[in-house]
Amino acid sequence: MTGRERGDRRVNHDKELLARRFEADRDHLRAVAYRMLGSLSEAEDAVQEAWFKLSRSDVSGVENLSGWLTTVVGRVCLDMLRSRGSRREDPLEYYVPDPVVRVVGTTDPEHAAEVTESVGLALLVVLETLAPAERLAFVLHDMFAVSFDEIARIVDRSPAATRQLASRARRRVRDAAPAAGPDARRQREIADAFLAAAHGGDFEGLLAVLDPDVVLRADGGRTLAAVSKLVRGAEAVVAQALTYARFRTGSLWVEVNGAPAVLSVTDGRPGALMAFTIVGDRVVELHILADPERLAALDLSAEDLARATY
Repeated sequence: MTGRERGDRRVNHDKELLARRFEADRDHLRAVAYRMLGSLSEAEDAVQEAWFKLSRSDVSGVENLSGWLTTVVGRVCLDMLRSRGSRREDPLEYYVPDPVVRVVGTTDPEHAAEVTESVGLALLVVLETLAPAERLAFVLHDMFAVSFDEIARIVDRSPAATRQLASRARRRVRDAAPAAGPDARRQREIADAFLAAAHGGDFEGLLAVLDPDVVLRADGGRTLAAVSKLVRGAEAVVAQALTYARFRTGSLWVEVNGAPAVLSVTDGRPGALMAFTIVGDRVVELHILADPERLAALDLSAEDLARATY
């Protein structure tokens, strides 16, 4: 074997080893990117960009490769958030982040636990209101324990200024994000009660499970922009619920980011996804995704959709 052949073999071995290390961190990196972006497709793009940067970089002197990759993904996401802010057309008040969906009674995808742990749609909505640098500081430090010294290098600020970014974000999250809900079984009971009351036209039954200040957020995307709305208050939400209940479709119970949700199914296709945020014994937020493009991209098979009941 020539020296060149031995060198080529070593390079290929190093690349394979690097690829295996990256795959070991992929779920973690996807979780970071999803919290940063609230979009599954953009999170995948950010993770792929991190791989490109890794494959083009000399990391022989990097002691903590997982930490290095986390900061790379953070920097990529920060650039994406800044770019998104300059071109965003959809009103933020209607926006529903991408849901991670699991059909009740089926096995989680390999990465679902990592992606959904401690990050509900309500929290992702609050994160959307933060400035990009604030979101980065909060997500990396508070959710993934990245030091302020490392974050400071990403946002090009001092560690003290970076600490202030996270502190401001933390206050916003604390003031706006709902408190922790009851256990999963109780949440499903409350969601069941809501749907039963809606389908039965039970005005008082709906009021009984809704928080007086409940918020309903519906996102129809660009295709169904007329559907997009923000509704506040129990009586206004009841009126919307009774209107929706008139349309008879199939229903499939799912979990969205670990919380109960119901998917309406028409002719074997997703029609709308409604996710519940429950605190105590009341529904405090309803997130409805009606965007046909994003619904079609949900990780649901024909067999999953066939399980809908009518």
